[in-house]
Amino acid sequence: MATLKDIDGRLKKIEERNRRVESQKAWETSISRRALLVLFTYLAAGFYLQAIRVSEPWLNAIMPAAAFMFSTLSLPFFRKLWQSFIYNK
Repeated sequence: MATLKDIDGRLKKIEERNRRVESQKAWETSISRRALLVLFTYLAAGFYLQAIRVSEPWLNAIMPAAAFMFSTLSLPFFRKLWQSFIYNK
């Protein structure tokens, strides 16, 4: 039989885990994370386009970064559709 001390310890572990999971979820949905990913996508595309000698690589790097941004902004909409039509069946 579990003692009150055991239950208290388990409860504290669960609360600690919940705080960690909430923090990770907040990061996953944050604007900061999305902005960093767009920036890194832009930089990676720009350096790649520059390396293969495309004219105006930094201007052309805007398109992949913008496409990535659009995809991250539209995914919540598609997730809701998926949840309501496929997952909940």
